[in-house]
Amino acid sequence: MNVTEEVVDQINWHWTSQLRPRFDGLTDDEYFWEPVRGCWSLRPRGTATTPLQGGSGDYVIEFAAPPTEPAPVTTIAWRLGHILVGVLGARITSHFPDNWAGPAVDYLTYDYPVTAADALERLDLMYAAWRDGVLSKDDAALALPVGPAEGPWAEKPFLTLALHINRELLHHGAEIALLRDLYAWR
Repeated sequence: MNVTEEVVDQINWHWTSQLRPRFDGLTDDEYFWEPVRGCWSLRPRGTATTPLQGGSGDYVIEFAAPPTEPAPVTTIAWRLGHILVGVLGARITSHFPDNWAGPAVDYLTYDYPVTAADALERLDLMYAAWRDGVLSKDDAALALPVGPAEGPWAEKPFLTLALHINRELLHHGAEIALLRDLYAWR
């Protein structure tokens, strides 16, 4: 059995069969739609009301550290921002810099996309860079510690990180799909 191929096949099947097709046709109205009061989103600089904001461009992402309880409802824009930065971007620039032509990605300096089309274009590029990076590792490399870029999980095998990223894409992708369904039936 080739563990690398199994890990990538799992997420790639979901990506091509379910997740990415569910994002097709995403409009800017849906991207920023707030189903309840107090949503966290991407907001024009100077208009966010959360304790912390990140981003280097015209829009910032809202957050708090530690997170508020209960966790706020977030917009599709926020969810895609989280996937672009925290799930894929930071990991690509830390673990597969040869797969990424842009600068390092982190919450505070990322220039967040202000349209759904831009967000999806960036998502496609980051997904491909992550997938190709994982595919470049053989089973022995998946067993090696992931390293200091992952903080307290530095000693965990890379396989643990790859499986975690799969879960994150499945989890947040399902949330985005649900938000799209709610938007369609509002």
